[in-house]
Amino acid sequence: MKEFGVFLPVANGGWIVSTATPPLDGGWEQNRQAALLADAGGFDFVMAMGKWRGFGGETNHWGASLEAVTMLAGIAAITSRVKVWATLHAILHNPAVAAKMIITLDQISGGRAGLNIVAGAYPKEFAQMGAWDASLGHDARYDLAEEWTKIVKALWRDHSVTFDGKYFHFADCVSEPKPIHPPFLICAGMSSRGFDFSVRECDGCFIGGRDVAETRAASARARDLAAKLGKTIRTYCMMTVITAPTDAQAQAKADTYRAGLDEGAVAGMLESYGAVGNAMTARAQGAFMTQAVVGSPGSCARQIEVFLRDCDIDGLMFVYDDYVRGIAVTADEILPQLRQAFA
Repeated sequence: MKEFGVFLPVANGGWIVSTATPPLDGGWEQNRQAALLADAGGFDFVMAMGKWRGFGGETNHWGASLEAVTMLAGIAAITSRVKVWATLHAILHNPAVAAKMIITLDQISGGRAGLNIVAGAYPKEFAQMGAWDASLGHDARYDLAEEWTKIVKALWRDHSVTFDGKYFHFADCVSEPKPIHPPFLICAGMSSRGFDFSVRECDGCFIGGRDVAETRAASARARDLAAKLGKTIRTYCMMTVITAPTDAQAQAKADTYRAGLDEGAVAGMLESYGAVGNAMTARAQGAFMTQAVVGSPGSCARQIEVFLRDCDIDGLMFVYDDYVRGIAVTADEILPQLRQAFA
């Protein structure tokens, strides 16, 4: 079964780095409205990222954001069916605290909680609060995240947890209550070590690529590794959806957004990620930070169907220029076609 979700606009500017998009302020009201529309519109999940410092530029992109777990706790209380996936950083949150936070979200949501695990990759974001350990290299941060995840899982499962690792030391640690359902775990690590962690420890992974071929290869790689581990894995991509009544009108909107590219924010993003040529930051140089479909609702539905089939992935997490209109149009005119196509 294909799953479709919404990446909530938890940080200002969303996923289009432009001065010309409709305003997204990263505040509660826009996130509340988006989540309610997704819940009523038949989406499968909503997710919020964790962001602690923006990229600057004219728009101060991602400079204002809400905290993911507490925001989603509010959303869980006002929705009834959509799954709520929050983000936590292994280098920032103690695993016992994290386990309790997600259990609280699970209780509020009635068993709809999920957790997006981030190992931490942006020094400036965490150094500002004294939480960056420069002695930990890239792979070591995933080693830490693996210990962290094992402890969180054990606290959700076992009466008592004793753990003596390299990064964490727990003695007879208890955490009650247990989850209603095991929270869905997901990660977006795309490096060799990050990919191994995502497939080994999680239920799903976000993948990406510069084109369909790279995305399909990443999905196949995840499935092959999961099979060797004797498990299954679900693969997801992000997708920007720009719709209008006609293809020409939608293309005009997309062209306007590209023309309004906030070059200062892109420069800040490249500095933050520390890797020119990264697939996401390369696309950001054209304003869009993800794969994108542009057109009328019918045209977008056809493009999305082809993308899903060609890439052999299990789901998409949508982002929008205008969340209210975008979610409503997707629910009314795009999702029904996709549900039918993949029934």
